[in-house]
Amino acid sequence: MSISNRWSMVLTVQESDGDTAATARLTLDGGEHLAGHGKAKLNPTDQGVDKIGAEIAVARALSDLAHKLLHSAALDVEGLTHQRAHLHM
Repeated sequence: MSISNRWSMVLTVQESDGDTAATARLTLDGGEHLAGHGKAKLNPTDQGVDKIGAEIAVARALSDLAHKLLHSAALDVEGLTHQRAHLHM
């Protein structure tokens, strides 16, 4: 049996005065949403390279999202097994 799911993700990045914020928003089949958030701050002694701040903020947002998705999976396993689930990254 083959099952196909289509999930979509939208990444948004906002930069303002050396502060960069990113959101990774995942939409699963059935309309469930999860979002991860990340931030980066420009060191005042560094040159302003927006791309680096965006990369750091997006990486942190994706990491946050991954942890939330793993936690959601653990809750689903616990709901089925009625035992504590120990899922690791």
